[in-house]
Amino acid sequence: MAIDIPRIPLGDGIEGGLDFLTSHYSVVTRGISRVTQSGITVLNDGLMWLPEWALMAIIALICWRVASWRLGVGAVLGLALIWNLGLWDPMIETLTLVVIATVVAVIIAMPLGVLAAISDRFYSVIMPVLDFMQTMPAFVYLIPAIPFFGIGSVSAIFATVIFSMPPAIRFTTLGIRQVPKDLIEAADAFGATRSQKLIKIQFPLSLPTIMAGINQTIMLALSMVVIAAMIGADGLGSEVWRAIQRLRPGDGFEAGIAVVILAMLLDRITQAIRKPSKKTS
Repeated sequence: MAIDIPRIPLGDGIEGGLDFLTSHYSVVTRGISRVTQSGITVLNDGLMWLPEWALMAIIALICWRVASWRLGVGAVLGLALIWNLGLWDPMIETLTLVVIATVVAVIIAMPLGVLAAISDRFYSVIMPVLDFMQTMPAFVYLIPAIPFFGIGSVSAIFATVIFSMPPAIRFTTLGIRQVPKDLIEAADAFGATRSQKLIKIQFPLSLPTIMAGINQTIMLALSMVVIAAMIGADGLGSEVWRAIQRLRPGDGFEAGIAVVILAMLLDRITQAIRKPSKKTS
């Protein structure tokens, strides 16, 4: 005889919670949506206003200053290929979403990482949450974004921030906790306050590790904004999604190559900032 076990109404509870939040806090979400959309529009229009050659030159100069002239040449060649393929505007839209999502994710993640580093109790609470966030399939993050912010780039930013934030929190916590204890004890002996130790000792020494976390956040943000094309986000992801819908593999591969070029540039620049001693002339 089979035992009839009642089904736990987990999905119904989640839907009820989303309905409650969207109905009672719609004013807040609309405000966030307007501010985010304004930021997207300003940054995107500013980058679009620059001629292609001017933006190539600026990015090449950044690559040369923070890394090497080889990366600068590679940046020009890669961006010239994107322009030649007719994907310049989608690339700018993708770059805009990645930059805004990364900035928001880092602003949220840094205080949480610091708090997890100095508080064992908070550390024990947030680590399982980060494990949950990092093992959740990326597509699931698109589901709550739609009722809160609707279809479009704002929902993409929301989903991308949540998806890409855990590495920044983890690496910030790791970097601060790895600062040698003898340096902390020496600072205590000289009467340094907690904020002085954090700003003058822990942050500078943990900066390479923190930059590694930001690097991972950027890479996750780039991957997520491509997936977010499914909910109306503009950019290279929408080009890939359109190619899939129209069964045009060539166009899809071209957009994919553009994503790879953008990812390599962002990765190399952040790695060079993390390790300035590697710079070559």
